Amino acid sequence: MSRILGTLLLIAAAGPLAAQDTSKAKIAPAPAPAPATTPAPAVVVAEAVVARTVVDRMPQDTGRAFPDTIGTLVFFTKVSGAPAGAATAIHHVWFHGDTQVADVELQVGGSPWRTWSKKTVPADWKGAWHIEVRDAGGAVLKRVDFTVGQ
Repeated sequence: MSRILGTLLLIAAAGPLAAQDTSKAKIAPAPAPAPATTPAPAVVVAEAVVARTVVDRMPQDTGRAFPDTIGTLVFFTKVSGAPAGAATAIHHVWFHGDTQVADVELQVGGSPWRTWSKKTVPADWKGAWHIEVRDAGGAVLKRVDFTVGQ
């Protein structure tokens, strides 16, 4: 009787051991790499104008030609496509002729979003000007040309 009981115990103990033998098991493939994060939604310029001033978040006295006595100009931009709560920035890059004279970083807090930058324009800086709206990576989203004193 004890011999039968010993044999049964031996068989019972060997069963789970045989089930745990991994010497012939296939190696599991490495997990797939994590999917690339989706790119941030593209910011789109819905409106971009040069103006004399902004009142109640709206551009006033917009135009493409300004007198050399203007003193200060405002570049107003309305953008869409920026996710709310995410850190998103655009740049207003001001040029007199082909010379960059200012680069203003502006934070965008949602969509749609209105923002603007100001530039003092000396009376002797006459001629062609342009402003580029750029995303954080430097890609030009919009260009607006205008003149001063002509």
